[in-house]
Amino acid sequence: MYDINKIREDFPILSREVYGKPLVYLDNAATTQKPLCVLDAMRDEYLNVNANVHRGVHYLSQQATDLHEAAREEVRRFVNAQKTEEIVFTRGTTEAINLVASTFCESQMQAGDEVLVTEMEHHSNIVSWQLQAMKHGIVVKHLPITDEGCLVNGGDIAAYLTEKTKLVSVAHVSNVLGTVNPVEQIVKVAHEHGIPVLVDGAQSAPHFQIDLQALDCDFFAFSGHKMYGPTGIGVLYGKEEWLEKLPPYQGGGEMIDKVTWEHTTFERLPFKFEAGTPDYIATHGLAKAIQYIDSIGIDRIQEHEQELTRYCMQQLQTIEGMKIYGPQCSMFNVQCSMNKDAVVSFNVGDIHHLDMGTLLDRLGIAVRTGHHCAQPLMDRLGISGTVRASFALYNTKEEVDALVEGIRRVSRMF
Repeated sequence: MYDINKIREDFPILSREVYGKPLVYLDNAATTQKPLCVLDAMRDEYLNVNANVHRGVHYLSQQATDLHEAAREEVRRFVNAQKTEEIVFTRGTTEAINLVASTFCESQMQAGDEVLVTEMEHHSNIVSWQLQAMKHGIVVKHLPITDEGCLVNGGDIAAYLTEKTKLVSVAHVSNVLGTVNPVEQIVKVAHEHGIPVLVDGAQSAPHFQIDLQALDCDFFAFSGHKMYGPTGIGVLYGKEEWLEKLPPYQGGGEMIDKVTWEHTTFERLPFKFEAGTPDYIATHGLAKAIQYIDSIGIDRIQEHEQELTRYCMQQLQTIEGMKIYGPQCSMFNVQCSMNKDAVVSFNVGDIHHLDMGTLLDRLGIAVRTGHHCAQPLMDRLGISGTVRASFALYNTKEEVDALVEGIRRVSRMF
């Protein structure tokens, strides 16, 4: 049994009021709320274990190091990576993608070489490569999408690969459309052409099971704060063979083996990419968040969120002037495989998305409005932005009902 009331008790913020109305928090694709077990674990470490990791011989340092490295193992297990050496801690998905973009372009690409992304990418998987284009003269190309928000050719990217394509970098799930991209097919085709693949898993890791050995991608990035963990911590998974090839991203303490005025050698994986003092409190918090997800069960979470997404789309369709963006077949046809996840973006008639979001907020309903850091996608859709409702393991059908009624109320005002 999915005991939603018991789950919600773990998140005290969900009990607060906004403008005198019960909070309905539907902005989970931006960040999730944190359960007490995560907050308690981080507070306890600051109070009782706080010491810099790896370099100390004293008791507290060794204890903090043990917690930090136990968190790395927890992450490895969660995504089924082969080795802890393949798990690099970063500040989030954005830094993880920038790390790959910087080091891969520096060591594996030259002017005229191409990286292939999709038309639905978050800015972090566009601008990171554009910066490298300015530095190194690489070319950023994109896979087109259909009007329904799915990749053209259903993930068969062969027609878009050239002898200049050196990397494919794609979102696992669109943060706007909720589209679940066929990354297994993309990886398979890219590998047949000898091309590595980076997967942006920011919107997938919190919602359904990730098996990196089965997926076989070469890099995978995700953020802690989108999966009930603290902000400022994220993960880059990289296959050992690729991480060995790439140069360090930053220089400083921890990532070195030996430094002289003439030459520096670098630490073994993954420390080569972890310069400076890591946020070892946050890694412990991330580990607790993963354990919390496991205590409920990722498959049960996925089932719950899929049910909410389906119910939300069905109810929104009853509102006059409603326009929902992204794939919709899986919401109404059980024969259709899962192609949308936990995100519903929409507009209503001529009501500006900002006006809709602002007025919903006065009713206690927190949604996201704007271009969602995906302006090229907005251009493709011919709009300036959307209202986005996104779900987490603690959301309820009653909150969906509140959203729908709130939209109706705002619509009547216009």
